[in-house]
Amino acid sequence: MPGTTFHRRPRLLSRGTWPEARRIAAILRKETIGGALLLVAALAALVWANSPWAYAYADLRAIRIGPAALHLDLDLATWAADGLLAIFFFVAGLELKREFIAGDLRDVRQAAVPVAAAVGGVIAPALLYLAIAGGAGAARGWAIPTATDIAFALAVLAVIGRFLPAALRTFLLTLAVVDDLIAIVIIAVFYTTHLSVLPLLGALVPLVVFAMLVRRRVRSWWLLLPLAFATWALVHASGVHATVAGVALALTVPVLRSRRAGGPEAGAGLAEHFEHRFRPISAGLAVPVFAFFAAGVSIGGPGGLSEALTDPVTVGIVIGLLAGKPIGILAATWLVARFTRATLDEGLAWIDMAGLSILAGIGFTVSLLIGELAFGAGSDADARVKVAVLAGSLAAAVVATVILRLRARLYRRIHEAEAADLDRDDIPDLYR
Repeated sequence: MPGTTFHRRPRLLSRGTWPEARRIAAILRKETIGGALLLVAALAALVWANSPWAYAYADLRAIRIGPAALHLDLDLATWAADGLLAIFFFVAGLELKREFIAGDLRDVRQAAVPVAAAVGGVIAPALLYLAIAGGAGAARGWAIPTATDIAFALAVLAVIGRFLPAALRTFLLTLAVVDDLIAIVIIAVFYTTHLSVLPLLGALVPLVVFAMLVRRRVRSWWLLLPLAFATWALVHASGVHATVAGVALALTVPVLRSRRAGGPEAGAGLAEHFEHRFRPISAGLAVPVFAFFAAGVSIGGPGGLSEALTDPVTVGIVIGLLAGKPIGILAATWLVARFTRATLDEGLAWIDMAGLSILAGIGFTVSLLIGELAFGAGSDADARVKVAVLAGSLAAAVVATVILRLRARLYRRIHEAEAADLDRDDIPDLYR
């Protein structure tokens, strides 16, 4: 009718733009490979830690290297947690900045869903953990079940969900990126036991120089890496967890090239270049090595499976990952749909969201890191945390696999039917 304006209802989990979908597909391939390496590293650590040569695994973790004069004579397990994971958070910071400046999430309406889901996926498991674990000492671990391990989750999704809509993978990746940001804020605010102001202020000097160089599109590693290391070392000395330096460095990298720096028209900045270079290092080296040093726990010894199953901290972590994560994500997503009158994109159903939300309960890398910060690396409580994170993540993976496998079969039948119809349409009438 002339003069009539029709308003389409907003869609949840829409496909997004083609360039963004292609970029995210490339990221997913790298993260999936990284997830497979993570699983291999974690399994190797578990087997070694429960073998007759478990003492050799403990001795390896305790080897100290680094300059003592700079207070960096750290054991290998600490280097993996504080050093290598800084690379992981650097890549996460680059991805987060790019999503909100040049990606589909620069649109507030599209950003609202994964951001709300990530927040819900932090609040609900934390509350469930506190309700179950109680106790002043145990309460320090409230953030352990709040993190999603993107590499682990995407590796599972790659195995079971070949025919699942691409929008589900994109949503999981975006949710996990926001989840990483929340995790680094939690680590910086709640798990900084002591703060030395002078080193923290000193870290601003190399950070500012690093920012000035990358804004001028300087890529020389012999300039940037020493500045990045100096920033990391000073943040480490300040008492703030050193992985915060990775995010701080990432946020200084320009996503778009300015006209002054790059010619008559703005284009891609250094963020895309750095992400391309460092994501394979993060997914293929940093995270698997951390998993190897963090996942080795004795299942039958003190703090092992039998003792952990009766511990409130362990139960709180498992329930937080398995139930808290999906409850929070689903509730937040439903509330956004309710208040914006949005509907799921065509072809998707809420059961898909349920399976994806349970899959987000795979909390491994950051959960293990927070466990070490909360209860002390190597303590009996830390050993029980590792058992709980492994058990909760495995349970979430199994339950999500059952749901999403059934949905993938449905989508496969739809795909095959559509392909058959297309083939029939291509056959000339003469041969029918």
